[in-house]
Amino acid sequence: MQEDQNKTALIADDDEYFRMALKSILGKIGFSNVIETASLDSAVERLTEVDGKVAIALFDLGMPGIQSPASLRAVKEVYPRVKIAVVSGSTKRTDILSAIDTGVNGYVPKGLGASELAKALQLIMDGVLYVPPLMADGVVSSEPEGITEGNHRQVLEKLTPRQVDVLKLLVDGKSTKEIAKALGLSEGTIKIHLKALFKSLNVRNRAAAAVAGTKILHHAEP
Repeated sequence: MQEDQNKTALIADDDEYFRMALKSILGKIGFSNVIETASLDSAVERLTEVDGKVAIALFDLGMPGIQSPASLRAVKEVYPRVKIAVVSGSTKRTDILSAIDTGVNGYVPKGLGASELAKALQLIMDGVLYVPPLMADGVVSSEPEGITEGNHRQVLEKLTPRQVDVLKLLVDGKSTKEIAKALGLSEGTIKIHLKALFKSLNVRNRAAAAVAGTKILHHAEP
């Protein structure tokens, strides 16, 4: 039972593409089974069905059923053995503090890079109460980033073949070093390609690029 628990995670987020990116990241830190749900109600139903097997459950604040961070208080009370964390696009200080006040085990901004997001989730699994570093300098609200719906193929066509290669590996959760090794290029060259990708995708970081990349690669498939 303990072995199953250590390998099972739950994602509750109504953004299908972010769930895909997050599932890949969870796989990198050892989760072989990831349950995906798109609302608070369905997340609670699945937690009940597999009671005792889920090690960590990740909740977005903007999905159906979540009125405020306080909505997670009951989840934490009913499932005290499960690590409950918020993974949200909101970087409002009030949201972060309200979530922590409910007793969750951490608050992880979606804007973190893939490697940093993985580190944050691992810290939570290790028993650390994770709060984003940006809390120390004050938190500003950020608008959702990404490409315009419906122009996925157009955006893809603007990318060079090498940028597409980099994007595919980024979506797979590879680090800059891993991408460089896979493509036989220097890390400096990969960083230049990443900067160009961020500009083309209209995003500011790796996590947002991975989500946008998942969308355009998925929609561009024949």
